[in-house]
Amino acid sequence: MSQSSLLSALIDTALAAGNAINQIYHGTFEVTLKADASPVTAADHAAEELILAALAAQAPGTPVVAEEQMAAGHAPVVGEEFFLVDPLDGTKEFVQRRGEFTVNIALVRRGAPVLGVVHAPATGVVYAGDVETAQAWRLTAGGRREQIRVRAVPQAGFTAVASRSHRTPATDRYLAGYRIAELVSVGSSLKFCLVAAGEADLYPRLGPTMEWDTAAGHAVLVAAGGTVLAADGLPLTYGKPRFKNPSFVAAGACVPRPPVA
Repeated sequence: MSQSSLLSALIDTALAAGNAINQIYHGTFEVTLKADASPVTAADHAAEELILAALAAQAPGTPVVAEEQMAAGHAPVVGEEFFLVDPLDGTKEFVQRRGEFTVNIALVRRGAPVLGVVHAPATGVVYAGDVETAQAWRLTAGGRREQIRVRAVPQAGFTAVASRSHRTPATDRYLAGYRIAELVSVGSSLKFCLVAAGEADLYPRLGPTMEWDTAAGHAVLVAAGGTVLAADGLPLTYGKPRFKNPSFVAAGACVPRPPVA
């Protein structure tokens, strides 16, 4: 399967997972806690099961690192190429019915995300990016495809996005080094997508995340002309021990300062 065909298949898979999530979201559901005290619902499991089955058909033999499988102790051995899947990023937003949750699917090759799909089931919007062709776009709920690109920083200053559930004093200290015109709190990987679409300029995350939280949004942003830097000032990489990320900053057209947690 060509890379463009695979990306189209990943979009279809994310949409199907989103439909499964919405069926549960608009009904009643129970919330349980995983070993790390993070919430999980039937929607997380239903979406992941669907995605794993689809990826096995689309790219047989390619390892898949998926959040709920990892939580259950099923960690695959990965090589130069593997998928990262967060079937329901922003479960806290899902539980609180705020709508800011996403389906994240990314293909990683030699430590860097090369394809990414971020789907927001509550709105029906899909963001997709192909890093190798430097093409990123947004699919509206009505099926309209819009090319997206990072913007030059407005003269009035940066629009920064921060986690709705995980904003910290360290984040505020980091942002104090910039001229911030607006600060927007958003859940899930939508923060990457706002920067990619030229609706924001900076997203610092000074605290731990997992690779499946970030890879899809990372791919969309880089395909749209942005960057994601770790604390060492180098691009954030994937396939790290336990798939755990350090602090990072995602940015549009500007060259950001490396984050220091």
